[in-house]
Amino acid sequence: MTETHAWYTPFDNSLKSIKVMIRSQLWAQIILALILGIVVGLMLSPQGGGLLEKETAGIVAEWVKLPGSVFLAMIQMVVMPLVVSSIMLGVATAGDPDYLKRIGLRIFPYFVLTTCVAVTIGAALAIWIEPGRFIDGSLLSSVNQTAAPATEALNISLPERLVSLFPKSMTQAAVDQSMLQLVVYSIIMGVALIALPKQKAKLMLQVLDSVQSITMKVVSWAMMLAPYAVFGLLCDITIKIGLDALLGMSVYVLTVLLGLVILLCFYLLIVKFLAGRSPIQFLKEIRSVQLLAFSTSSSAAVMPLSLKTSEENLKVNPSIGQFVVPLGATINMDGTALYQTIAAIFLVQAFGIELSTSAMILLMLTTVGASIGAPSTPGVGIVILASLLESVGVPGAGIALILGVDRILDMSRTTLNVSGDMTACCVMDKWLPASDAQKPMDYWSS
Repeated sequence: MTETHAWYTPFDNSLKSIKVMIRSQLWAQIILALILGIVVGLMLSPQGGGLLEKETAGIVAEWVKLPGSVFLAMIQMVVMPLVVSSIMLGVATAGDPDYLKRIGLRIFPYFVLTTCVAVTIGAALAIWIEPGRFIDGSLLSSVNQTAAPATEALNISLPERLVSLFPKSMTQAAVDQSMLQLVVYSIIMGVALIALPKQKAKLMLQVLDSVQSITMKVVSWAMMLAPYAVFGLLCDITIKIGLDALLGMSVYVLTVLLGLVILLCFYLLIVKFLAGRSPIQFLKEIRSVQLLAFSTSSSAAVMPLSLKTSEENLKVNPSIGQFVVPLGATINMDGTALYQTIAAIFLVQAFGIELSTSAMILLMLTTVGASIGAPSTPGVGIVILASLLESVGVPGAGIALILGVDRILDMSRTTLNVSGDMTACCVMDKWLPASDAQKPMDYWSS
């Protein structure tokens, strides 16, 4: 009996360690929920010969998704006050205008450069693999029966787009859910706070700090639902999509996923050589953010956890994290830009359209511009893509060809979007040491 007990002891200890990890670590709970959601979804999906009929599966999917819908609603309820308070505090506690200027002169070129790299990776892979050549002709014949998303709101001139960055009122920006306008508003108000004497700015900063604390408390309540939300959202997606849609577009899906993996490796190189951190340790510290982003497909929904992770796990200067994370969630969409490039070239190949070198470059530049300021909500990438297709001659209805697998790719590219924000925080923290910034507590003192 002694030998038998000794034989099973390591296994028992491993089980106990796994149980403790699942109870205490959010990322472990999310992984478990993710796996269970996919498995249960495949079992119930009518597309894969599951246990339910199509009508019944749709009803079950709606109920299973309920915790996820409640989770997203709670996050969206506080994301706007959180963005405004975080950016204004991040700007106001940066110390002085010179420090803020140094952040701006570094972060904006950095975001544009990484987006250009992402677009280049996407174009190179799409041209090399040519996923559009693997599409069955029967799929192309059916796309004209499905309408493309409306894109009228995106067809505005550059001067109009620049003017639209400045909100006429904060209330209207909130009603329109224009995150980019809120970011611009918050930056301007934060700079104005810096220009005021400390005694006059003190009360407003205390109010902003209280607003941020309240929103983070609501977020902490929502995070209790996170594992159940992940299970529900993944189960709902799998029930509705099944395996058939993925298999029919497998080369296209694998091309996008390969591009995202290469982009992640690029981020890890940045972490290693520009931020001076261990890539493995960096991945461990941001895994909860990545998993939640994968499950929710929304950079905005992950923003509170991103702020917490940047300060507590990555040990980034709070003034940098509070400025970079909300800004990155609004304009740093590298994963989305890579996806849009591959998807556009894929559809060009599928429809047999020849693009000149200049047209390809124009497509890439347009993708960079379109991805900046894209709303950080699920499914927005497909709407932006529809506007890009018109510029290269792809039929508007061609977007229907990729709608079936867009949700899976949306989850993947959102994961890369938030990984890019975390990478930017580390780089800015390295380039702008905490000693250069004035501490936030200076504003609370009399």
